Amino acid sequence: MRRLQGHMLFGLAAATVALVTVGEVVHLQHVRQINAAITEWQDEVALVPEGRLARAVSLSKSDYDGALAAYKAIIQADREDLRRIALYDLGNLHLRQALRVGLQDESQSLPLLELAKQSYRDVLRRDPNDWDARYNLERTLRLAPEDDEDNDVDNGPPDPREHQRSTIADPRMDLP
Repeated sequence: MRRLQGHMLFGLAAATVALVTVGEVVHLQHVRQINAAITEWQDEVALVPEGRLARAVSLSKSDYDGALAAYKAIIQADREDLRRIALYDLGNLHLRQALRVGLQDESQSLPLLELAKQSYRDVLRRDPNDWDARYNLERTLRLAPEDDEDNDVDNGPPDPREHQRSTIADPRMDLP
């Protein structure tokens, strides 16, 4: 009886390992198909969402406009996991481009930094626990701090030295 239970447990363990192995082989074939499409830059890359993301990452190293278009296409697609990755990478693309342009040229770097902040905030809206996006947002905020103009804040009484004289006639002048 014990021997039969031992054989049954061994058979069950072997079947479980076989199922896991089959699943991993299918996943490996899918990854190889994606890698082959990427290396050959076939039209199949456009069909495979992971391939489009890999192509966007590749373009981000050399072609800002091409990578921007590729990331936006991924963001508009229906895969939420790839959308979050693309938003984060898009923020990185804008941040790198702002640093490449140079922070001294504020007319070009500030809009890029604002776009990077927006991308990181979009990632954090979807996943508040994304520490990479949080760190990059903080880094971007240090490069381009936001103005907090709170007009509703009471700053206390006005400085007496800044008090201006009123043009209204002083009623005390009529008294003796």
